[in-house]
Amino acid sequence: MNNPIINTKSLGIAFLLVALAYIDAAIAAFLIGWVTGDKHPILIAFTADIAATLTIYAWARVFRNASFYDPYWSVAPIAIAVFWVTTAAATISTCRPWIVIALVSLWGLRLTWNWARGWRGLKHEDWRYADMRERHGPKKRFWIVELIGIELVPTLAVFLGCLSLYPVLADSTRSIWWPDAIAVLVAAAAIFIETMADEQMIAFARTKQPGQIMNKGLWKYSRHPNYFGEISFWWGLYFFGLAANASYWWTIAGPIAITLLFLFISIPMMDKRSKERRPKYAEHMKKVSTLVPWRIKRKIGFIG
Repeated sequence: MNNPIINTKSLGIAFLLVALAYIDAAIAAFLIGWVTGDKHPILIAFTADIAATLTIYAWARVFRNASFYDPYWSVAPIAIAVFWVTTAAATISTCRPWIVIALVSLWGLRLTWNWARGWRGLKHEDWRYADMRERHGPKKRFWIVELIGIELVPTLAVFLGCLSLYPVLADSTRSIWWPDAIAVLVAAAAIFIETMADEQMIAFARTKQPGQIMNKGLWKYSRHPNYFGEISFWWGLYFFGLAANASYWWTIAGPIAITLLFLFISIPMMDKRSKERRPKYAEHMKKVSTLVPWRIKRKIGFIG
């Protein structure tokens, strides 16, 4: 039988190593930012973001656990937002930036906590990464799959999503107005939906039986309500960007990239695994919406 004291100590050491990895990444980002300090703030943030990602990648390779990267999705936007707001702190004349930073922080800290309470240490790696490691072993160069597919692609998608923050925090052309109310509603509702979906799934996981399908709460109306909340949050940030400075309309590339990432990578992987593990899941897919919560599945483009 495993000793719970030893397990607790091992888990504590694992989290300490993750914390050290992110401190190391922050130092790398700061140094790159210092070197490129005369460039545009968007370029500085981008190069620092890549440097931090490569640092986390190095730690993940050393400990053979790609889940070192998992908190990066939710931590990086907070750091980017804080950096951009400091570049224009003297020009902030509305409460919009602080509302956005509060929402990004709430979203990021909650998502990070959700990962932390489910991670069981250095021997626990997200099943998707473990599957990729098995399929792309040493001879098939898993290292490049990890670098590009697991770390760089999500980093680039999240950075594109963060571009909507720049006009809000550093280049706003107008005071807060009614479109901001829409942005607040979308972003706040997204956080609420994602939180509820995660909590419902955690409660279900404690008592589920082999092959059982989650079809209660929000999961009764969507197979992936947590992903719906996540995607909606990035669209909420985009609406904030439009409200602050409509000339940044092109930052729509961010929420589009994140939406496509979930629709064509994350959701198919989750559905494929569920069909393999749950005999009735294929029938469940016919009845329940893929993403947007509906009472009855509807054939509306890619959301049904």
